[in-house]
Amino acid sequence: MKKYLILLAFALFIGSNSYAQGIEFTHGTWKEIKAKAAKEDKLIFMDAYAEWCGPCKKMARDVFSQKEVGDYFNAHFVNVKMDMEKGEGIGLSSDFGIQAYPTLLFINSDGKVVHRAVGYHTTDLLIDLAGAAKDPNRNEGSITARYDAGDRSPELLRNLATARYDAMDGTYVRVADEYLATQADWSTPDNLSFIMKMTDDLNSKMADYLLNNRQLFEDKFGKETVIGKVDELVQNTISHAESEADLTKVEALYAKTYPERAEEMSGQLKMGFYAQREDWKNFAKVADKHFKKFPPEDWTVLNDIAWLYYDAVDSKKELKCALGWAKQSVKLDKNYANTDTVASLYYKLGKKGKALKSANEAIALAKASEEDYSETELLIQKIKG
Repeated sequence: MKKYLILLAFALFIGSNSYAQGIEFTHGTWKEIKAKAAKEDKLIFMDAYAEWCGPCKKMARDVFSQKEVGDYFNAHFVNVKMDMEKGEGIGLSSDFGIQAYPTLLFINSDGKVVHRAVGYHTTDLLIDLAGAAKDPNRNEGSITARYDAGDRSPELLRNLATARYDAMDGTYVRVADEYLATQADWSTPDNLSFIMKMTDDLNSKMADYLLNNRQLFEDKFGKETVIGKVDELVQNTISHAESEADLTKVEALYAKTYPERAEEMSGQLKMGFYAQREDWKNFAKVADKHFKKFPPEDWTVLNDIAWLYYDAVDSKKELKCALGWAKQSVKLDKNYANTDTVASLYYKLGKKGKALKSANEAIALAKASEEDYSETELLIQKIKG
């Protein structure tokens, strides 16, 4: 490990051609690090990471190594990297409630977290985050204490909502609503930015405002950005949908937002809803209707769903639907994979003669394209057995 660290430091030195690059991380026990912070009257910046975390490695390589970041953090913080799955990190992970990586913590010398954020941060975002940690009017610890003491000033509510959003603390929505309740005009540039960032639930006043004033947001952020935001809200709703009533709300949104594609998108929505619940009976009803009206151009879409039914469903009614999809796939592009699916579905439906014929066709196609057809040979053995 020491050899690796030395080589890494040397590589950074060669790449930068400078002696003053990047964050200088302190080594030592947690007790020693807190003592150093107390002596220097600084906050501790902790990069709480895991060895397997890709974004953690990317931040270490592309952000922590920057001179601008190093100059700021080395001057204002005692910096430490801590693997949350090894050594002292295991206990600290529990103490600090680490749930995702990377988590970026700012901690006082008593060991209390005063500010935090989760996820990859660019150079500018990281420096802004550090500035917030040092500012009593912006760091989560200070403003939470003021909030708990009864302060409900607009500035505090806005800063607290932002801090909790960055920390992936789900209570940020409630605080965001409190802030907006203090605002007579939601259409100011700052408030539009705030709503765009904070909205994550279709069933909210913020989402209603965004959808009812879509042009305001498109003028500020661009049409594609707003479309992306609406899609994000829809996907959040789908992933948390618990009943068909939830689907009705999303369908109404489609009709309002994408009138030219609403019917097609609603069919896709319902298929996803029933697939997540492995409700293959209702999925088949929706999918059969959907594919007849909006036939896919990609043979793999139909083949993959047909094979899924072969693997997961026993009902002959649904299997017949799947056979229809597989045959539709063959019409788009006849190949070994979808012809084998047709053979498998015929076999499961008890039509051994048709299954054998399709299986032999699949093998002939596999030989022509030099594909492995051993699974189809096993199917033939079952058909003949």
